[in-house]
Amino acid sequence: MTAAPKTPDWPAARARRETVLDAVDLKKHYRLKRGLFRADATVKAVDGVSFALQTGRTLAVVGESGCGKSTLARMVTLIDPPTSGQLKFDGSDVTGVSRAEAKALRRKVQMVFQNPYGSLNPRKRIGTILEEPLVINTGLGRAERRERASAMMAKVGLRPDQYDRYPHMFSGGQRQRIAIARALMLNPRVVVADEPVSALDVSIQAQVLNLMMDLQEELDLAYLFISHDLSVVRHIADDVMVMYLGRPVEHGPKETVFAHPRHPYTRALMAATPRVNAALRQEIPPPSGELPSPINPPSGCPYHKRCPHMTQRCADEVPALREVDGRRVACHYAERMD
Repeated sequence: MTAAPKTPDWPAARARRETVLDAVDLKKHYRLKRGLFRADATVKAVDGVSFALQTGRTLAVVGESGCGKSTLARMVTLIDPPTSGQLKFDGSDVTGVSRAEAKALRRKVQMVFQNPYGSLNPRKRIGTILEEPLVINTGLGRAERRERASAMMAKVGLRPDQYDRYPHMFSGGQRQRIAIARALMLNPRVVVADEPVSALDVSIQAQVLNLMMDLQEELDLAYLFISHDLSVVRHIADDVMVMYLGRPVEHGPKETVFAHPRHPYTRALMAATPRVNAALRQEIPPPSGELPSPINPPSGCPYHKRCPHMTQRCADEVPALREVDGRRVACHYAERMD
């Protein structure tokens, strides 16, 4: 039996941080029924992901649509149980806990959703929306709930007179501030942000990101930040994990990954990021062809059919996620990517 891969551990400042959540070889597979005359198939939405979240730090998960980012978020927030692997919170294995235990743990792991227009109940006032987590999870009285909700509104830059307003009376950026406030009402230790600024105007994105960074510093939060926008990731992340077809292909400190990506897919993503300065543009062709189906993934390296550096070894052998130049890379030829 092959041992589960170790969670990456880069020393330096990380040694001073407390690890609040560990994911060890997480997998989520779905059984797909395809009718009477076709065999059932297995969709490997997430197929072996390991990482650690430290207080006060942000791990960004990036990749194309369908790479498993949102499925990973659902496992971390205990919405969906993993098919296999371990999820540890404060050192204790929380994989397969009971429904009551999962409910208690969700107080410490909260989520900010992508669409601030769809994640808030349009029939409820903002104060009611913010108080709702306290109603469900605590025995606080009405006055104390209002006091806590008002204090949280102030933290995210909303005024007391907005307490009794409805969501439609706010802009997109303000609605996302409300969503962030709601996620923080139960004093979580981990916040999973699933594309939290992608639905906002570019002029508002920086304001929301800066708010999240200020709150992280003040409250010592750990963020799992899911995004496809590398410019956003570069602004907020401490570490970056690039995923492709349910697997991590590169994982390391942000400065290391952005300065010198070692996986061909990471290099292609970086080159596709628009840059105003022509001197900073990279002449690397985008991935050729379409993203393979997770129902029938390629043999060997999942990226080999789109990779310009492909060899027969890539088609035959799955590359291990291994240490290369200060990060972990799943590529047979990572050392050659100069």
